[in-house]
Amino acid sequence: MSTLIKYTANGATEIENSFVHVVDGEPVPQGADIIVSLGRIKAEGEALLASGVRVGVQIEPAEAVEDLAELLPRLALVAVAFPKFRDGRAYTSATLLRQRLGFNGEVRAVGDVLREQAYVMTRCGIDAFVPADGSSAAEWSRAAGHFRHVYQTAADGRTPAYAEPGRR
Repeated sequence: MSTLIKYTANGATEIENSFVHVVDGEPVPQGADIIVSLGRIKAEGEALLASGVRVGVQIEPAEAVEDLAELLPRLALVAVAFPKFRDGRAYTSATLLRQRLGFNGEVRAVGDVLREQAYVMTRCGIDAFVPADGSSAAEWSRAAGHFRHVYQTAADGRTPAYAEPGRR
């Protein structure tokens, strides 16, 4: 089990990752919480979801997160993949999950995930990270909270500066 960073309004903390990523074609480990591909959840979804373990799905950049709409209430997490730090399609997937599809489970960033992306990731609704740069939870807290004010609404629910109490 690997460690990951979980982010809440109180900051970031390191937690134990109880999920195992299962590659397509490999058997599912008994009793383990799993993350599978979109293709696998489409093919084996009912059996996996009925197995009694928590199930997550990893969305690759070219895949449509909307394909998960019917399954979202039964999923524990959706992992959005960043194959390269400069590929921003996972930001869109995270935003769609939170704002359009109403997903309240964990949205996890995996792949080439760097601390410098923390602020934008949290604004898009990503709340868990597997950092590729070895950063600590304290470093993620500082990066995600770098700016005191926001100027537009987003998936993180922060109040924009123009709507803060005491502002005109």
